[in-house]
Amino acid sequence: MNSPCPYFVVKTLNTPAPISSLEFGHAGHLFAGSDDGTLRVYELSSFKVLKAIRGLKNEISSIACFKRAGSEIRDAWIFLFKMDMPSMIGTAEDAITVVKLVEDDDVLNEIALDPSKKYLAFSTDSGLVGAIDLTTTSPAVTKMKEKHGSICACVKFVPDRPREIVSAGYDETFLHFDFLEGVPLSQHKISFSQNTEGVSLSPPFIMSTAFSSTGILAAGIADGSLWIGLGGQKRLSKTKSKRTRRWNGLSDAEKRICIKVVEGPIVAMSFSSPDTLIASTLLGSVIQWKINGESMNQENIVEEVWRKQTSALEKVNALITIDSKIAIGGFWKNGKGSIEIWDRRGIAEPSV
Repeated sequence: MNSPCPYFVVKTLNTPAPISSLEFGHAGHLFAGSDDGTLRVYELSSFKVLKAIRGLKNEISSIACFKRAGSEIRDAWIFLFKMDMPSMIGTAEDAITVVKLVEDDDVLNEIALDPSKKYLAFSTDSGLVGAIDLTTTSPAVTKMKEKHGSICACVKFVPDRPREIVSAGYDETFLHFDFLEGVPLSQHKISFSQNTEGVSLSPPFIMSTAFSSTGILAAGIADGSLWIGLGGQKRLSKTKSKRTRRWNGLSDAEKRICIKVVEGPIVAMSFSSPDTLIASTLLGSVIQWKINGESMNQENIVEEVWRKQTSALEKVNALITIDSKIAIGGFWKNGKGSIEIWDRRGIAEPSV
């Protein structure tokens, strides 16, 4: 039996266009990208907009934030914007760096910043995966030597592996790269037989991914399945073990599971702690699981803790977590954008 959900909605923020991406600059600042090419930065103590960028030509599909010396407010990679600009509202002309990553007929899907803030990885609709070296005066782009066979929806840096990334996409495949060399290290394709029961009308497109700090890889699938890879997990041990040369999260078949957990696509997910995964379906069913990575029984690896429906979102595009907060973005039935801020602390927002 599930536990009651400890989170409640403390604030709903409304925008003219659907929310397409979210990122925390830190616990007090929320960056929100919209379909209409607008980026807003919210101060979460007052829920007021601190800064905004308007007039970008395309949907803001992903945001990566980093701290620059001397600035309290984080800068944001969509283009690179210096967010402590004097004016409250900026435009594309205020970008301090612009890097062309794809051809005009391609679409950028996800970007990710590595912990050292030296590299930015990206994925595209054409299946391309790449990385940008941010340490050079003119950022250098390295494109991986193998592409996905369809849309590449996700890319993430592997924790504690300074030169490794994992991408995933609609070809039902994970690709693991040494991004400095651009070469694949391992790969894995999800098959229908991995799903535990029933016949799904949705193919196993990989819609979302998340890494825990200990190297567990999770993926949300279009058919409502949850994929977990434990092969690269760092384990607590009393005896000193030799560190493997590379992350092995895709290589060990016995440490991969894929189970049907919900109805509908799992479109966004985030680890809130090393063993706690929170995700949302397209229609706003939010679920928390405990990942029992030390379990010897596959049936006990994924334990659902609670699930709760979003308050008013018709469809969800983004979910992120930090400290005691969850932010969920998407749009209402009327097509306008909305962000729900959930928290374990504070005062619940009055019902409308």
